[in-house]
Amino acid sequence: MATDQAPPPAAPVEASARLLLPQILPALLVGVATSLLFLGISALAEEFQHVLWNDLPDALGIGNYSSLWMITMLTATGVAVGLVVWKVPGHAGPDPASEGLGGAPLAPGVVPGLLVASTLSLAGGVSLGPENPIIAANIALAFWLGSKVAPVVPGAAWVALASAGTVGALFGTPVAAALVLSEALTAQPGRGSLWDRLFAPLVAAGAGAVTTQLLAEPSFDVGLPPLTDPGYGDVLAALVIASAAALFGLASCYLFPHVHAAFGRLRHPMLMLPLGGLVLGLLGALGGHLTLFKGLAETKDLTAGIGGWSSGELAKFAVVKLLALVVAASCGFRGGRIFPAVFIGAAFGLLIQALVPEIHPAVAVSSAVLGVLLATTRQGWISLFTGAVLASSPAMLALLCLASLPAWLIVTGRPQLELDHQGNALR
Repeated sequence: MATDQAPPPAAPVEASARLLLPQILPALLVGVATSLLFLGISALAEEFQHVLWNDLPDALGIGNYSSLWMITMLTATGVAVGLVVWKVPGHAGPDPASEGLGGAPLAPGVVPGLLVASTLSLAGGVSLGPENPIIAANIALAFWLGSKVAPVVPGAAWVALASAGTVGALFGTPVAAALVLSEALTAQPGRGSLWDRLFAPLVAAGAGAVTTQLLAEPSFDVGLPPLTDPGYGDVLAALVIASAAALFGLASCYLFPHVHAAFGRLRHPMLMLPLGGLVLGLLGALGGHLTLFKGLAETKDLTAGIGGWSSGELAKFAVVKLLALVVAASCGFRGGRIFPAVFIGAAFGLLIQALVPEIHPAVAVSSAVLGVLLATTRQGWISLFTGAVLASSPAMLALLCLASLPAWLIVTGRPQLELDHQGNALR
């Protein structure tokens, strides 16, 4: 006859605290280090960018963003990155088309080439952001150094700390890292509650974010007028715009494997990357200088001109930047896709707002950024977070939560902007 048994007593709080407290110092060190690497690469790329796009054309008497200069610079950037991928040990890492945020640690010898290739791409005007290479480099270094200094610590712990620290540094807040890690950890077994497992990564993310804020003062505020009193029309607009933007973003996912296969037929980085740079230069000449570079500063320029852009110009910006993102990610340039996708979403949202001026700009831009990011990254939390911080309006958060639902139904199960190692689109 079965008898009821009392549940075992809960573990004392002190036992959990004794387990978590020793993780604080390593997490702080990793967080600060990941931010310093990110800031160093960003500063180097910005200085090099100023030389290439301001000092050099001024010295030659050429317009900074003339069509000829854009074509020349993007092609030259393709040649430079191609040489790094071809000749530098480690070949700047694996094919970036099959790499998402994070992943398995790379060998430390790959990191210098990866960072050089990423810096050249950022400075040369390629439509990719710094996030993927910086996260990969920080993971590789943290894993390698951590295994030397504290071999008893599981390698996955160093990977989590480096990922969290870098995401915190990139966005200037640990909230983004918490959301990304929460999404990742739900599918992984582990010891303790979710907050126990997030404790050390959040310390790293906080250290990375604070370091970035102290040294660089990052801001995702693009100057949108705040939404103070949303109504039913705003809810409907957010639902429709996020869904339409998700469909638009999916176009890049369907194009991606075909463009990647076309460049892959060239087989050599000194053919793939210079040709990719030439195509990016031609796209830049068509779309203008706002469609170059990673896209965050350009997004601020775009939103600063609300009401001054025609619908034709905004449509051109969105389409050209989407094509530039696909080409850059397909031909072998090293970089991430989040920041260019933000520009694509902002241009798409402002296009809708130009066609229907009654829609509030914050609703149009934030909802469109949400939709494009959901399509291109499949990172639900990071998409929602990015859309919300762009609006700088607490009232937008509820609208974006609702808008994410139909947009997610559109993108889930569809091809992603990432390929497997056989060149097939992930779903």
